[in-house]
Parts: sequence; structure tokens; C-alpha cells
Amino acid sequence: MHIEKDCIGSLTLDDDLLYGIHTTRALHNFPISSEKTNPLIFNNLIQIKKAAALVNLKAGSLGIPQAKAIVAACNQLLLGKYTNALVAPAIQGSAGTSVNMNVNEVIAKLAMKLNPQVFVHPNDDVNQSQSTNDVFPTAGKMAMLQALSELQAMVAKLVTAWEAKARTYSDVIKVGRTQLQDAVPTTFGHTFNAYGALFKRDLRRLTQVKADLQSVNLGGTAIGTGLNTSPYYQQNILATLNRLTGLNLTSAPDLMDATQNCDSFVEFSGVLKTLAVNLSKVSNDLRLMASGPQAGLNELHLPAKQAGSSIMPGKVNPVIPEVVNQVAFEVIGHDVTVGMAAEAGQLELNAFEPIIFRDILQSEAYLTRAIDTLITNCVTGITVNTAKCDHDVQNSAISATVLAPKLGYARTTTLVKEALTTETPIKTLLREKGIFDEVTLTALFSKASLTNAKQTSTPELTADQNH
Repeated sequence: MHIEKDCIGSLTLDDDLLYGIHTTRALHNFPISSEKTNPLIFNNLIQIKKAAALVNLKAGSLGIPQAKAIVAACNQLLLGKYTNALVAPAIQGSAGTSVNMNVNEVIAKLAMKLNPQVFVHPNDDVNQSQSTNDVFPTAGKMAMLQALSELQAMVAKLVTAWEAKARTYSDVIKVGRTQLQDAVPTTFGHTFNAYGALFKRDLRRLTQVKADLQSVNLGGTAIGTGLNTSPYYQQNILATLNRLTGLNLTSAPDLMDATQNCDSFVEFSGVLKTLAVNLSKVSNDLRLMASGPQAGLNELHLPAKQAGSSIMPGKVNPVIPEVVNQVAFEVIGHDVTVGMAAEAGQLELNAFEPIIFRDILQSEAYLTRAIDTLITNCVTGITVNTAKCDHDVQNSAISATVLAPKLGYARTTTLVKEALTTETPIKTLLREKGIFDEVTLTALFSKASLTNAKQTSTPELTADQNH
């Protein structure tokens, strides 16, 4: 046992602990949940400490023994060793100070454990030329960038999956619907291609927002003025960090602005929310088109993944779209939190970055996993009920929309009403009334005509339009 002191007082700590008094107080003060700070943030803070030690060594402000000991400790942690000492809670007060000091304390104690002859101070040495207020947001952005790469790859994979499904069912006709009511015919090729186009836009938005995440305030220290840093540190810290991580970070044009304002996180969270909204909308479509199988639309079949009821034998539910819906709800809620946290910042610093980072990183992870299961366990296994869809089109009175340019809106409306009342397919009704000859009927109600697949004229009418 030993005693450690801070500005609050003193605590007695176990000798085998790799963290110190600051981390211990955080664990006592923030028992909100069992969730620790995201490992990516811890890892990136360690990378920043390593880069800072190398730069401060060259600047002449950090001794050679201390720099070597810090780098050695960082290397061990980056290899995944001793990480059980990285315990700072995900939700915490003080703008991330607890996370930063957890890392500072662990690196200092590990450095001295590996090099007993060298004294390393967590603040004076490990945290030299730094403040929580520049290293924590930098580590947060680094973590978001790292998680973003995997998410982008998964969205691109989803686009490919929908485009492949569109090719498979390019010519399968179905009833289009607006406001859940029968509208004009379309094809599953159109439907699935539209989903691919939707997620292409999400992919573009994810790519565009990357530049703002690469712009960081490292070197700004407490409020962006760079207090307690050397000119050499200011000029070299980002280049050194980029060599270690390959993230191509850039220095924000205004470090004061970048330290106090969180609009870049709001923007990124908004892009994630948009992706979530789109995923949920498509999941809604899939659940609706797969409804039934006897009393629903039954237009397509989703892969059966598990039994759907503890009481109804044989019932199978659309569990994959359902879980994607729930992920979307969570991400949308995270976006609300991010917006409120960013708005609540005051003057030179935002104190609520811990919850911003926790929610954005969780959103990225959830979306990546949700898209993965959507592709693997749903999209690739979708099959279309071709016969049912063709039957629905042939018996849908709304297909008469194709007649409006020939017969006029009012007369077509009268025919649609009669078809619905008598439950007679519109094509049969037209044939019975002798309005068109068979060649014209075949052309008008061909798949190409109904879906506007070809901009070609239909044969001339063979009956008076006023028949």
C-alpha cells in the first residue's frame, strides 16, 4: 500500500495498481455504468503520448531516460499488454480529464516498472506539452476515423449486394405503391436499384465528412493558445503522430475554434443518423413486402433465421430487418444526445465530449454490425415471389393508368371504378367492351409499357376513343 496526493487530498492505494489517484477518484465519482471508455480512444491517447515523448525529446524539454521509458511503456500497451489498467468510465465529468489521466498514470507507472531506475511523472513527463482539451478530442476524432473505414467498407458492400439483387430480378414486375395504396407497376430491378442508389449517397456523405474529422486541435493545449508547448513541438507533433498512425491528420485553421466548438461532431453524427434513417426505411419496406405469407403482401421471401413465436408453431418473423430498425432507433437517439451536448458547451471548452464520443463511436459500431447482418443474413438470401407479383399486376385496376393518355383521365377513372366494383381485371374489361383490339391491348399492358421501360409508341387505337 502507498499514499498518493492530489489537489483534493490523499488516498491509500494498492501497490500493484498501474493507475493512480486520479483514476481511482474517477471510478468512485462516475459509477454510471460498467462501460469503460472506448478502447480506440485509449489506444489513440497512447499513440499521442508516444508521439509527444518523441517530439519533446527532440525539443530538449524531456530527458532521454524519461522519453525512452515512456515510449517503451506505450509500446507495451499498444501490443495489448496491461490494458486491464485502462478503466476510466465512458460517461464522466471534466471533459475527458479522467481518461487522459488514466493513460498518463498507467504509462508513468509502467515506464518505471519496466525501468526502475528512471522516475517518470504522469503530468510533468507523460503529459508534457499537452492538455486533456487537445489530446482527448484528437484521440476521439482518430477513433472515429478508424471506425469510419470499416463502416464505409460495409456500406459499399451493401450497395453491391442491392445492385446484384437488382440484376437477378431486373424484369420481375410488381405493383408499385404510394401511401400504401396500389400505384403504377414497377419492377424489382427498379426497387432494388433504388436501394443501391440510396446507400451510394450515404457512402458519399461518409466520405465527405472525413476531412473535418482529420482536422484536429492537437498542440492547442488548454484553450487553443498552445500554452506550455515549444515551437518545435507545435511544428512537429502532428507529423510525428501521422507517421505512427497513418491517419493524415491536419492542424485546424483556428485552434481556439477547434477546442471550444463541436459542430464537426454534430455534422458527423447527422450523417450517421441519415444512414440509420435510410436503413430503417428499407427495413420497413422489406418487412412489408415479406408480410404474410398468406394474408400479407407476400411479394418476397426473407431468409428464415429463427423460430418466431413461443406459442404459434411454424411462425417465422423478419428478425434481421427488425434488429436493423432497432439499431436505427438507437443511432437517432445518439444523434439527439450529440446535438444537445454540443449545444451545451460554454465559452472556451465543451465539457461534454465524453458522451459525444461514446455515442458516435457506438453508432459507428452498431451501424457496421447491423449492415453486416443485413447483408449476410437477409439481402443475399432474398427471393422474389414472381408468380404472386405478376398475378397482382395483372389483376390490379391501377394498371389502367397507362390508358390515361389514350382515353383521358375521366374515362379511365370510370373504367377503374367498374373494374374494382366487378372485380374484373382492367385488361379483361377493355377486351369485353371492345375498346382496343388484341394487338393494342397486348402492347399497352406489356411489361415494357406498364413500367415505362422503353420510350416507344404503342400501336394506334383501332376503336373510337369515344366508344
